[in-house]
Amino acid sequence: MQIERHETGKRMSQAVTYGGFVFLAGQVAIDAPGASVHEQTTNILARITRLLESVGSNPTRIVSTTIWLTDISSFEDMNSVWDAWVPAGHAPARATVEARLAGPEFTVEIGMIAAIET
Repeated sequence: MQIERHETGKRMSQAVTYGGFVFLAGQVAIDAPGASVHEQTTNILARITRLLESVGSNPTRIVSTTIWLTDISSFEDMNSVWDAWVPAGHAPARATVEARLAGPEFTVEIGMIAAIET
């Protein structure tokens, strides 16, 4: 099996495929810094959809997700977007935690692992 790196920069790749899985880097709202939790989550999930599709996967194939929030009191705001995005019957294993993120303009970060369609 070969490791393939996608959208690789100096420090990291946005996605890495190996063994029938894609491992996504933590995604932040690059296109919506400083926006509300709702807007940042929407932006991140659109980025994730694009990344998954680019490697032959989709939201029904997600097996594990980690979500970081700078303020856990925004949990319901984030979930209002998440719940509409995750296809019914395809909820992954998930952890959500409060943490400081790379910059104060980001309030949500989402990383995940998904199976690649065969």
